[in-house]
Amino acid sequence: MTLPTSPRRAGELTRRSFGVLAAASVLAACSRGPQTAAPDAPLRVLAINHVWTQAIARYLPEFEEKIGRRVTMRMLTADQLTSSFNVKLNASATDIDVMTIRPLQDQLMFARNGWIADLTDRVDGDTGFRWTDFQEAPRERSTVGGAAVSVPVVTERPALYYRKDLLEDFGGAPRTLDDMLDIALELERRSEGFFGYVGRGQRNGAVSQWSSFLYSFGGDFTHDGRSGIGSPEAIAAYQYYGRLLHEAGPPGVTNMSLEQAMPIFAQGKSAMYIDADAIYSNFLDEKISTVTDTVGFAPFPAGPAGSVPHNIPSWSLAINEFSLLRDDSWEFLRWATSPQMVARLQSEGIPGARQSVWDDPETLASFPAELAETMRVNAANGIGHDRPDVMQVGRARDIVGRPLVSGILGEDVPAVAADADAEFNDFLVRDNRQREF
Repeated sequence: MTLPTSPRRAGELTRRSFGVLAAASVLAACSRGPQTAAPDAPLRVLAINHVWTQAIARYLPEFEEKIGRRVTMRMLTADQLTSSFNVKLNASATDIDVMTIRPLQDQLMFARNGWIADLTDRVDGDTGFRWTDFQEAPRERSTVGGAAVSVPVVTERPALYYRKDLLEDFGGAPRTLDDMLDIALELERRSEGFFGYVGRGQRNGAVSQWSSFLYSFGGDFTHDGRSGIGSPEAIAAYQYYGRLLHEAGPPGVTNMSLEQAMPIFAQGKSAMYIDADAIYSNFLDEKISTVTDTVGFAPFPAGPAGSVPHNIPSWSLAINEFSLLRDDSWEFLRWATSPQMVARLQSEGIPGARQSVWDDPETLASFPAELAETMRVNAANGIGHDRPDVMQVGRARDIVGRPLVSGILGEDVPAVAADADAEFNDFLVRDNRQREF
């Protein structure tokens, strides 16, 4: 299910402009003289230290044998990775070939800077790759102005985590947001330190999870290149989320992001919690969880516009525009995101982006059955972004998060949303100018 969007967002890159910029970057790099990779040069992968990367690393000998070239993989934290990219790619460095990027955080900036290669001809022209097998939302998120610039490797959706023992009398997990609010208000015992619902409330950190509430109320961050956060749908989503946490959530929730909200549910202090499905194992680990026997999993509840969660590629593979081994880099992408490899990794508990793999029940056997069905349903209904599609993502999240915090504090949401809407419109004008070449 998708929401209506403009065929061309204001300031959006066209493939032609993307290609012109990439060509200019290559021309500048080549002005130093022709360069070729040494025959024994390794294929260099600069990657996030993540469960997907750790898993694929175990199978690298298979790829090395296939391609006849050694592969080196360096794993860094997200902050370290960002710093390395900024230094190396700004210098047109050739000692990175393949890289893991965040499509919703890095990709637009990297494309604008001419740092990542246009993969369109490869993904479309390689029939064995089966580009259309990738789920629509993550596949669309892998493009900039119509040009494919990355291939998704890990996907993520929200899940409703709930206490089966407490919700049994209500018929199980709520199917609608209205039901969820009613149950949360009935179960909360805040004076005793027990809450009907816990979720992210921090101004910046809460935006990604609030996005599914926004979509399910019929809104979006932008419409036709202008702010959408002042719309009646967005205001209703702000008010709903604010009331949910203001009346049924824990104290100090406006300071809570994932790291603070998750332990509250894990320690049995909340009846319900919505957050990324990727964190489910924290509730099954008896070392940190008291709800291992009582936790349930359910799809995102339906709002006025239905159940419209996000379904995003949290990490993707891209090729450095300045790589001297771009053909071998593409072979790495083909291998690492092939149906066989995605099925193998998903069977190990790492959700991929290929629909054919999701259609195979055997690849979901490592997940709890209820969670596997939750992930499947949310993927089918999902939207490919969980934050504004802009260059300066952090600043945008701060603006969008302001009415969200106001709602949690019980303040005048429409007034704050109107002010934030004007601020976001001004921001979008400046941000769109940055996209122009």
